[in-house]
Amino acid sequence: MQVKERIDRLVGDHAARLSERLMAHRAQLFPPNARKELRRFTSGEVAALLGVKDAYLRKLSLEGRGPQPETGPGGRRLYRSDDIMELRTLLEKRAKAPGTYLPGRREGDHLQVITVINFKGGSGKTTTAAHLAQKLALDGYRVLAIDLDPQASLSALHGFQPEFDLLDGGTLYDAIRYEDPLPLSSVVQKTYFTGLDIVPGNLELMEFEHDTPRALSVRGGNLFFTRISDALAEIESDYDLVVIDCPPQLGFLTMSALSAATAVLVTVHPQMLDVMSMCQFLLMTSNLLGVVADAGGDMSYDWMRYLVTRYEPGDGPQNQMVSFMRSLFGDHVLNHPVLKSTGISDAGLTKQTLYEVEKSDFTRSTYERAMESLNAVNKEIEGLIQTAWGRT
Repeated sequence: MQVKERIDRLVGDHAARLSERLMAHRAQLFPPNARKELRRFTSGEVAALLGVKDAYLRKLSLEGRGPQPETGPGGRRLYRSDDIMELRTLLEKRAKAPGTYLPGRREGDHLQVITVINFKGGSGKTTTAAHLAQKLALDGYRVLAIDLDPQASLSALHGFQPEFDLLDGGTLYDAIRYEDPLPLSSVVQKTYFTGLDIVPGNLELMEFEHDTPRALSVRGGNLFFTRISDALAEIESDYDLVVIDCPPQLGFLTMSALSAATAVLVTVHPQMLDVMSMCQFLLMTSNLLGVVADAGGDMSYDWMRYLVTRYEPGDGPQNQMVSFMRSLFGDHVLNHPVLKSTGISDAGLTKQTLYEVEKSDFTRSTYERAMESLNAVNKEIEGLIQTAWGRT
């Protein structure tokens, strides 16, 4: 006679074994109590980020102006991420036009809140959010990343393992819960990227999905969709922009994030099943946000764009799907796609992004092809941000 297993015990056993293995994996990558650190950037990389010549950085160094680089193998000059920000501040003081090296908000500019969404997992949503937030920080913006996905992949990429590091809260839920919410500043964490802070996530975020129906039934007019925007208002002056990685579902968390947003980025993998799923997502989003708008929510955005992700230029059906989307949505599809790359996926195996890994860890063509794709996408999004502030 076959002995049946209790599913709760089986799943619990698997979870415990997986958690133990993940803890061992993290201990191998990063020693106990250690924090992730960002690699050093070569003078050539820093010059490209700043838009100056490498020789000019050498001149500043020889004259004793600005941060002094470390000297690496072969005499290479290496800079930390805080050095890059220090150089930006130095060069901004000497720039002819304001915002040349520190392109963030000026007086009168509103906080940009970019929500990255998709109904279907595997669309590159978290990868997009992480690379966007990090690149904008490297470009001199003050960035807050918010992990709104209970799976917390964005948090893991930045060195926070939810089941180990967030045992007593510390997510956005603490700031948006209906009873005794905490100030948002109390859950903001510094990252190893200068200019980039994060609000990590974990399964506790699901409590908001459970609490909201009860709050609506008790309080009636309670506007759940203002919870995130109200929390962001507390720290609004500290940042130029916020990047929110939404969960792959259209629940109360996502709707509150969409209500707080000034811009929406929808990631799309150009396959028929993914596009069909996106169609259902758009229909549901339109209906639900229409209800929110009727209840007084602000549904006006500076921009909304579709970003094609995991794109393979040599794949005929994918090319047809991209052409199909462009014919339907026109300029709402970003010009540049994120290419499918082993470089991006291999970096993820060590919980890193392409901006964190060493170029020498990859073949030159693989690294440069992936980096060129990501930089082009992030530059296009930066252009939308600047346009929203009335600049070109």
